[in-house]
Order: sequence, then C-alpha cells, then structure tokens
Amino acid sequence: MTVQRPHPADRLLDAIDAVGAPVCVGIDPVLTKLPGELAGSPVAAIEAFSLGIVAAVRGIVPCVKFQSACYERFGPDGLRVLEQSMAAATDAGLITILDAKRGDIGISAEHYEAALVGHYGADWTTASPYLGMDCVAPLLVRAGAFALVRTSNPGSDALQSLPTRDGPTIAELVADLVAREGASRIGSRGYSSLGAVVGATKSREAAALRRRMPQQIFLVPGYGAQGGSLADVIPCFNADGRGAIITASRSVIYPEGSGEPWMTLVSRAAARFAQEISIGVAPSAIDGHAAS
Repeated sequence: MTVQRPHPADRLLDAIDAVGAPVCVGIDPVLTKLPGELAGSPVAAIEAFSLGIVAAVRGIVPCVKFQSACYERFGPDGLRVLEQSMAAATDAGLITILDAKRGDIGISAEHYEAALVGHYGADWTTASPYLGMDCVAPLLVRAGAFALVRTSNPGSDALQSLPTRDGPTIAELVADLVAREGASRIGSRGYSSLGAVVGATKSREAAALRRRMPQQIFLVPGYGAQGGSLADVIPCFNADGRGAIITASRSVIYPEGSGEPWMTLVSRAAARFAQEISIGVAPSAIDGHAAS
C-alpha cells in the first residue's frame, strides 16, 4: 500500500502557523565565524555548530535552510555532517530546505532528486529554472522546490531585470513559467509545491511578481545582514499575511553578544527575528503598508 506524502506547501504552512512566524533560519557554517569553543577538526566544528543551531532554534522557527556548498567543500565527511544535521532537524520537527540550486534535465535531474530528497530527506529544495521547467519538475515528485526567479545578489540585475521585446522582464517571464508549472500542484491550503525565490533586496519588483504568482510561496533571502528590511519583504506576502517565508542566516547564527553560551545567543536572535517578522507582516501591517 502506497503511503500518501503530505503536500509540501500544506506542511510548511502548518509549521508556520504552529510557531506563529513565517521565518526560516539559514544554516551556513563558515569556519572563520564559528564560536571559539568549537575547536577541533573543521568537520567536527561544523558538525557541532550545525547540530547546535538546530537545537537552538527548534520551537522558535518553523524551518531551517542548509546551504549545501558549506558542507560539500569538505568532501564525503562534510556530506555526512549535512545528512546527520538534516536528520536532526527533521527529528526536531523542523521543515528542511536543502539549498543546492540544482538545474539540469532528464536523468540528471532525476539523480538530483534521488540525492536531495531521497537520500538527504529534504522537504524542499532550490532549483535554477533557466534550462526550462523540465529541469524543475523532477524535483517535485516527492518534495517542494523553490525556483530562482529574482535573486538578491547585485549581479542578478544584468540578466533578471532585462526587459524583453514584449515588455516583461526576464524575471517576470520566469515567474509566469513557475505559475503555470505550479498550477497543477496546489495543496488544500491554496499554495503550490513549486515556490519561488524572490530576494528581499528586490522589493520594487516583488509586488508585480506576487501578482504573477499568487499561489507560490516566496522564499525570501536577503533580510538583515544583506540589507533587506521589513518594508522590503512586505510586498512578498499576500494580503492575508501568507505566501512567503523570510530567511535570515548571519544575523541569527552569528549573533552579537558575549558572556553567555553561544546557543543562548542564537536562540535569542532567532526569537527576535521571528517576532519582528510576525508582527511586521500581520494583515493589519500589510494593509497599512499598502495604504501608505
């Protein structure tokens, strides 16, 4: 008998409701930034750090996002830590996003899905759709995926903001493709298992992208340390305060402070982040922003 997997968007929205904040903490271990007490080998240090972050944010945020590159650089041992850390996050009741930005077609895409979802157990992945939707669809067989639509890095302007002959920008055309591909993958709560990455630093374009993708959950990087503000992320939400999840990495996992255990500082930073977003994107706040 085949067990029906819960719809990825429904699960993510339920997790957001459970903690009351549409936020995600990015786990991006960088050796030079780790707490001084995490001595030992590089792999042992990132393992202790990753597991510590999971423990520090559980019950505060609904999900965590693992940056695959931070683990891949250490080879097989780093990938073992990634697998172990993602399993720990799942056991802690957190939704997991494996940020690997894959984008290939045919059997290659199927191999990526087998690795990211089948082996590492990701609830969501990230994908580059610039080879077309046939490089994204295989990632949606058992999980959700966030397609790169308008990214937060400055260099993205050279391609994504270019207008086409008919008027829409490249990012808007990609948004239309994402909306069409995701239309057949809507969960009971009205959102697709195919979401979109829309950077907080591109707020002037977010409202237009939201109109083109009303049923996509936006994964919104760039908040905090990268310069994105609360006002920048509000256009990523629908009027009811749903439809987006805001990510922060450095401002949470490398918090300022001293004299207390590093995990305590992380927990406090995560709670502050969650509260700021939950208050700022409440429907009343969004209405006020639209009216101003």
